Amino acid sequence: MLKTRITEMFGIDAPILMGGMTGVGYGELVAAVANAGALGFITAHMFSDGDALLAEIKKVRSLTDRPFGVNLTLLPSINPIPYDEYREAIIAGGVTIVETAGRAPTDHLPRLKEAGVRVIHKCTSVRHAVSAVRKGVDVISIDGFECAGHPGEDDVGLVVLLPATVDAVDVPVIASGGMADGRGLVAALALGADGVNMGTRFCATQEAAIHENVKHKIVENTERDTVLVGRTLNNTARVARNAVSEQVAAIQTDPHKTFDDVRELMSGARGRSEVLAAGNMDGGIWTAGQSQALVHDIPTCRDLVARIVAEAEMAAKRIGRIVV
Repeated sequence: MLKTRITEMFGIDAPILMGGMTGVGYGELVAAVANAGALGFITAHMFSDGDALLAEIKKVRSLTDRPFGVNLTLLPSINPIPYDEYREAIIAGGVTIVETAGRAPTDHLPRLKEAGVRVIHKCTSVRHAVSAVRKGVDVISIDGFECAGHPGEDDVGLVVLLPATVDAVDVPVIASGGMADGRGLVAALALGADGVNMGTRFCATQEAAIHENVKHKIVENTERDTVLVGRTLNNTARVARNAVSEQVAAIQTDPHKTFDDVRELMSGARGRSEVLAAGNMDGGIWTAGQSQALVHDIPTCRDLVARIVAEAEMAAKRIGRIVV
């Protein structure tokens, strides 16, 4: 058994988290992760309002008696996002763990703290982690450059970013980006983390409600099968390599191009409907990390978590034999 500040803080068996993922973080997968002894997060902004989110929370409660959380990704939007409704649904649903991303959750912290909710904030730099802790978050999840989605603009890999963050803050730190097996978990613990976050790895599980073509493509892909888009817009995103992402990257080699030049190609709705739902692998942009190189099968969440823990224990024993 692996015991860290994260397992003790959240009452989970393994220091493994499945953070919020757009188009993936629905209740059935979150419950499966929870029942496996890890910690999963419903992705709030996939739901139309607070009532819909509360219904999803209740669904998860019907499927597990283990801890789970909700992700709030706080981003500017043309169409207002009902963040206040989401927050109140979280509280009404008795959820006591929230993962925030995007901007700092400063305006939501007082109400969440009042309700006894612990907040994990995702960051991509040491300076942002320090700022978030000063504002009152309980845990930092630090995203290295290897991660799927938005790795920030500093391009610092996790092997440097993680220990630098651990040295700079006095709260537990979760390692995110490139994590997919027990070897990565032990490495993260050795670098000072109290747990790891895995996204791409949990997409390739039996319970993930995405098309089988996506899961098999993750297994097939290597560490070279991602593309960075949005670089010239200072909004870098790591996505899977396909015809659309390569087209976007080619367009964005011209610094004079704006978001309007790639808006249709980069549509999140298109990626969710054409790729994640329909299985058309060149139908749109879809998110994946470099950890694809470490994904070789499509297990159940229970088997995956058990295997990662067993691998971690074996790796730790190997290190113990090396140390004289």
